[in-house]
Amino acid sequence: MMTSETHNVGGIEISDPGCQNMVGYETIIDASGICTVTLEVEARHLNRHGILHGGMVATVMDVACGNTAAQYFDPDGRAALVTVALNLSYIASTKIGRVVATARATGGGKSTAHVLGELHDADGRLLATATAIFRRINPR
Repeated sequence: MMTSETHNVGGIEISDPGCQNMVGYETIIDASGICTVTLEVEARHLNRHGILHGGMVATVMDVACGNTAAQYFDPDGRAALVTVALNLSYIASTKIGRVVATARATGGGKSTAHVLGELHDADGRLLATATAIFRRINPR
């Protein structure tokens, strides 16, 4: 179930991203800063071959890695950031069903965070891996 929250970022009130509402993923961040993103893959998420579209994989992985990077910078996860690099390795395909992306920060500094991510299907089969770099920004 998606909820609508409002966050103050740089003095601007924003609600949960429209992308989340459009794609339909759910995000959970645990106390250790690990982000889990789940997506119930439906027909609308498939490509013309009937498998999960690579763009959907990239979206879910970017969300998991980005939220983890936000936690790296700020335990409240409110840090504004941009994706500098998102490198994906597509390992296996999947069809309709649940996929789960998890990510963990592996390092960084004051303005950049390095994150590793994995995407699995409901049976635990590895579908994709990601390495990502995020840069903290100051919204105007």
